[in-house]
Amino acid sequence: MSANSSGACGQCAGNKLCPRRHARAALWLAALLLLPGLAVGQEVIVDNPYKVKAAFLRNFAHYVVWPKQALPAGNAPWCIGVLGADPFGDILETTLRGRTEQGRSFVIVRAATLAELPPCQIVFMAYADAAKRRTALAVLKQQPVLTVSDEPEFLPDGGVIGFEVTDRVRMSVNLDQARAVSLTIQTKMLEVSSEILENGELRRMR
Repeated sequence: MSANSSGACGQCAGNKLCPRRHARAALWLAALLLLPGLAVGQEVIVDNPYKVKAAFLRNFAHYVVWPKQALPAGNAPWCIGVLGADPFGDILETTLRGRTEQGRSFVIVRAATLAELPPCQIVFMAYADAAKRRTALAVLKQQPVLTVSDEPEFLPDGGVIGFEVTDRVRMSVNLDQARAVSLTIQTKMLEVSSEILENGELRRMR
């Protein structure tokens, strides 16, 4: 298999999701993450997987583009909401303290129900109950909100990003849902995703 001048393999020339570009993008993304040496698909050793997830939540504000009307006015903070029983403890505060993205700091809001949650750009859905999760998603998937969860079947239910953190980091992206609410997922993020749901088809990337 040959490589072209851009570094992509010959068979994948022009393909933004070329597997060889996956590896380079993973290393590039790792350099920007809060945990040293962390990369999607690479082996990681952490004492708490939610440290990894908190780091990714912060970086989504860099790799996702929201429609202008979905952003807070001026330089008001990004809002990250945790819906349901919070699995993070103080990890989110520790991870986001003093951090900014695009000139905005971060505020964290926790709520037991969607009605109690103010408008947020990112919502981590911690409902273990599938029925509660689907009910909340039925509302949120009509809005420009980046929904994230580590629960199974999250993408088929209409969530945007699914996580799995064991000894490796796996991230799945529902590109159909992101596009439906005018969220733009940058190519660098897609290149390090394990699975992508696009045009109704779930494709394994890694």
